[in-house]
Amino acid sequence: MAHIDAGKTTTTERVLYYTGVSHKIGEVHHGAAVMDWMEQEQERGITITSAATTFFWRDHQVNLIDTPGHVDFTIEVERSLRVLDGVIAVFCAVSGVEPQSETVWRQADRYRVPRVAFINKCDRIGADPDAVVRQIRDRLGARPVVLQIPHALEGDFDGLVDLVTMRSRVWDESSLGLRFEDTEIPESLRPAAEAARESMIETLADIDDDIAEAYLAEEPVSAAQIVQALRRATLSLQAVPVVMGSAFKNKGIQFLLDIVVDALPSPLDVEHAAGTNPDSAEAETRPPREAAPAAALAFKIMTDPFVGQLTYLRVYAGVIRTGDRVLNATKQKRERIGRLLRMHANKREEIKELGPGDIGAAVGLRTAATGDSLCDPAKPILLEELSVPEPVIGVAIEPATGEDQDKLATALGKLSAEDPSFRVHTDEDSAQTIISGMGELHLEVLVDRLHREFKVDARVGTPQVAYRESIARPATGETKYQKQTGGRGQYAHVVLRLEPAERGAGFEFVDRVTGGAIPKEFIPAVEAGVTEAMQRGVVANYPVVDIRATLEDGSAHEVDSSEMAFKIAGSMAFQQAAENAGPVLLEPTMAIEVVTPEDHMGDVIGDINARRGKITGIEPRSGVQVVSGLVPLASMFGYATDLRSRTQGRATYTMQFSHYEEVPSGIRDGVVAKAKGA
Repeated sequence: MAHIDAGKTTTTERVLYYTGVSHKIGEVHHGAAVMDWMEQEQERGITITSAATTFFWRDHQVNLIDTPGHVDFTIEVERSLRVLDGVIAVFCAVSGVEPQSETVWRQADRYRVPRVAFINKCDRIGADPDAVVRQIRDRLGARPVVLQIPHALEGDFDGLVDLVTMRSRVWDESSLGLRFEDTEIPESLRPAAEAARESMIETLADIDDDIAEAYLAEEPVSAAQIVQALRRATLSLQAVPVVMGSAFKNKGIQFLLDIVVDALPSPLDVEHAAGTNPDSAEAETRPPREAAPAAALAFKIMTDPFVGQLTYLRVYAGVIRTGDRVLNATKQKRERIGRLLRMHANKREEIKELGPGDIGAAVGLRTAATGDSLCDPAKPILLEELSVPEPVIGVAIEPATGEDQDKLATALGKLSAEDPSFRVHTDEDSAQTIISGMGELHLEVLVDRLHREFKVDARVGTPQVAYRESIARPATGETKYQKQTGGRGQYAHVVLRLEPAERGAGFEFVDRVTGGAIPKEFIPAVEAGVTEAMQRGVVANYPVVDIRATLEDGSAHEVDSSEMAFKIAGSMAFQQAAENAGPVLLEPTMAIEVVTPEDHMGDVIGDINARRGKITGIEPRSGVQVVSGLVPLASMFGYATDLRSRTQGRATYTMQFSHYEEVPSGIRDGVVAKAKGA
């Protein structure tokens, strides 16, 4: 995992070459990388979909997933972190910790995944691994343990000193880095190497008792002791081993593979898979043993033109075999495993079974979706699902011809099954089909796939911002819903208080009814009415977020009250309270980072300010200036073209969702008028 262009796919290509999986090295910029197999990836030179593969190193089987670096495809990182036990975080030796590096690091924190850091591109002009290590410590709050120092940097980078064994390694360029030589440390580097080793042992002594004892007793610390201490510290998330190299120049990859085997967890080191019993709702765990009842998580769906729908699985316990009957515990449906495949990017190898820790793909599952739990029908377990980010941008899409109408609906259904961060819905007012995603590039790639893979010709409208609504102050709404139409009537009385919550807090429903004024069985109906009204909004038909709704009082009729009556009353009380609570319109605000030459910095800052942006920082970095800021998404359409023209194509930028912020009153009226007009 890494920021865009840190070198993840290039590193993966070398890993596959040195482990014997590939017989030649494919370069990203030639569109020949094994893991970037999609046409769109080859054309753009970026990773779009996470690709899985398997290799062996030092008699250990390793499952590897190469994830995208672009924030638009963040779901690919999210689902990979959910099912993997360890991570290689790749950092550019020049750019260091970048915005998306921080995002993926926080995602790994959320899933408590142990990490090793690989500082790549040590051959680049301006390479400064020491600065990157400081950034890992300061910006990411990690404790890096540096295991190597380079012989030299930039154009002279030819080898590394291994601080664990105190040996020097130089790679043979004629063999594309396949061969190397371990020698004594050059005398000129020995003082620096000894100081760096002392620092490494000091860091480990702070974490590990065995190293601390040896260090305080001034006893020599062996390579085996260091490796064992590193493993313990990495598995407990107390340290991050740091290795270096240059994937493009074929140096340092073997050290990286060694530290993966030495420090990252095997499936046996990971806590037992936790979940709940879908029948009793009680907490359960599954040990990573073959004899345990089967438990697996479907973390990715992919449509393969040759075998149909592939369901990628991570097996946590037990063994899943071809022909087995399994229970989809999420949907309570039984499925049969038709075939099992081990994936190597888009190539397939048929296998008979998957055991604990294995990652593979199943063919023939009809109901499985991303995040579903598959398990032994006799011992059901519901594993923790994925966290899926909310889309921030949408566009209207329509078929170019009547012939494409049905094909479009089918294709959009398949794409949304593959990618949970891609949503499709029909706008009730305009009857348009709206597709929503994580950014312009995300939607552009999906529309391109519609055309190429599904042969659907579609027209796309201008991008629409995913606005939200909220409230500014507390307010109370009271509704009595009564209807008498002969025979049994409808009666519900609800007193609802709304309060604003913190940005990003979501929706909270609190039941404060006392004395049985509203029978317990009708409380969920009131909540359902409130959540339904929240989707319709108050200001401009956008969903309402970040509120606390408290049901304070009400009354019921022993004959005429019903769930439907309380649902309607809850919806009406919400509408009344929200209108009195100072409703506000919120817009997505993006964190932007622009890397620009010094002489264009004024233009860049002026343009960000003109787009209603706020500059949050300016930092010099090896000959360029890095301008950070917060800008409303609505102002950022077409920014890539503008930035290129302002800076003669010399500046680059990255942008990711930060938070929702209130729309200024002067702009709000236009947004509301447009929404109601649509």
